[in-house]
Amino acid sequence: MKDLYHPVKIGNVELQGNLFLAPVAGYSDAAFRSVCIENGACFTYTEMVSAEALVRGNPKTEILMTRAHNEKVYSVQIFGGQADVMAQAAKIVREKSHCEVIDINCGCPVPKIVKTGAGSALTRDPERLFQIAKAVVDVAEGIPVTVKIRSGWERPSLTWKEAAQAALEAGVSAITIHPRTKSQGYEGHSDWNIMTQLVEFVDGKVPVFGSGDLFKPEDAKKMLEETGADGVMFARGAMGNPFIFRDTTSLLKTGSYEPVPAVVRVQTGFAELERLTKETSEKHACLEMRKRFAAYSKGIQNGAALRAQIVHAESIQDYHNIFDEVLK
Repeated sequence: MKDLYHPVKIGNVELQGNLFLAPVAGYSDAAFRSVCIENGACFTYTEMVSAEALVRGNPKTEILMTRAHNEKVYSVQIFGGQADVMAQAAKIVREKSHCEVIDINCGCPVPKIVKTGAGSALTRDPERLFQIAKAVVDVAEGIPVTVKIRSGWERPSLTWKEAAQAALEAGVSAITIHPRTKSQGYEGHSDWNIMTQLVEFVDGKVPVFGSGDLFKPEDAKKMLEETGADGVMFARGAMGNPFIFRDTTSLLKTGSYEPVPAVVRVQTGFAELERLTKETSEKHACLEMRKRFAAYSKGIQNGAALRAQIVHAESIQDYHNIFDEVLK
């Protein structure tokens, strides 16, 4: 039996392990990805990047593709509803980011994304998914192309199988599934049985990765055991908790793990703040880190009182005033 923690190949890209950071809008910037890598993430994805904005030359969009300083391999995720625009965007991604993998978002349920024919709209439109994936594969010049899908639009009309078949025919190198429907959004529970069925359907042609309801190391272990997925992708479970990669690696390899102490949680938050400040500005970084430090503070003594102060932090010094007691 294969070890639960093991290497994975995505096309010609060889990864040492199978614990990944998902593309999380508003979170998966280079600063956050870097601390996830330091804590054991084997592969990371950027926030989703608008193909339309890339083609128009939007500089803010290009920043989303920036490689973290310690990112040896990473994937840029793009979204869009038109094959020709997605192909143009993929060329830009290839030329400007030199990323190792290009991922296509076929799962985002946000209405402003879906109404353009992108995101979850593609899971229920296999023909368009095929056209887009094929267009991106054709211009990728050997860079593996992957897709992330949902189980379908709503029950009972689940279209994950048709979407997966279209992706395979287009030549993708891996499929990730978040087994919720578009109508579920991020509510309710993801149906891991669908993931198991997808693994059986794909039958080893390409790796299958799982996402959805992974909030602690035990969840990842259970998903790998129950579904046969080749790897897992942490999203909300990694927010304020990049240590989930380290802890899950330990659990899969040794059967146990030791949660990090409060001081390490806070130190990691400051490392992220420092890197985000260098990438953007102190003002932007400090506002952005409010939600992230709120997440880092979970499980820390007097966390609620800390969070009441965090929501007002506007400078690096403000954060030191709040957390220096914890760091002692």
